[in-house]
Amino acid sequence: MKRVFFKTLLLTLLILTPASLSWAHFGVIIPSDDIVSKHDNKKIDLQIKFMHPFEGQYMEMARPKAFGVMVNGKKHNLLSTLNRKKVKGFSTWEAAYRIKRPGDYVFYVEPAPYWEPAEETFIIHYAKVIVDALELEKGWDAEVGLKTEIVPLTRPYGLWAGNVFQGIVKVDGKSVPYAKVEVEFYNKGGKIKPPAEPYTTQVIKADKNGVFTYAMPVAGWWGFAALSTADFRLKHKGKEYPVEIGAVIWVRTREMK
Repeated sequence: MKRVFFKTLLLTLLILTPASLSWAHFGVIIPSDDIVSKHDNKKIDLQIKFMHPFEGQYMEMARPKAFGVMVNGKKHNLLSTLNRKKVKGFSTWEAAYRIKRPGDYVFYVEPAPYWEPAEETFIIHYAKVIVDALELEKGWDAEVGLKTEIVPLTRPYGLWAGNVFQGIVKVDGKSVPYAKVEVEFYNKGGKIKPPAEPYTTQVIKADKNGVFTYAMPVAGWWGFAALSTADFRLKHKGKEYPVEIGAVIWVRTREMK
């Protein structure tokens, strides 16, 4: 009788558990500006974190394995510039970078694997963002060479709210047909209230060539996370588990005024 009771209780709890527990995870890398003109401050501040961006829920982020910038085809290691910052009790990371010459600066981060006990899966999100400097507008579509990566087909800056963004999902340099792509708005301060859970995370699929398309309805930062299963597994307490790898890119839109 007790066993039946506990089974019933467990089933009830699962049914009543908020859908928010399955909110999409996003690797976040957001600069203080996405376009630096000759009259602007040349210092860029970057925020790096792991969170549910629409709901503003943070997760602990260990020190990244890699952090850098690629400009004019060359990569520069910036790992030593990272500083830990606690937000709501969770570790996030900050860095500052000074623009020195014209070009498109592709900032990228490879985090340490994150163990998600609820899904019995490790998560690694390779995130990047592009900053245009001094109007050269060259290099925004360059591939960093990450394990998995979104290569933009739309110039990822100078975008109005309502513009379409397109990208190609790649794993090991090859396009991924029909890849699942999750899209979330960085809802700073929780100003936007979704009428139902499906509005929190938009879900789209790439076509047979790995190309996806999405129109961003409001101004702000938008994250695109293309999810795949890695061709390797990682151990937790002596047992091997699958690894979700995410190719993440952040894009900013502005209101036309």
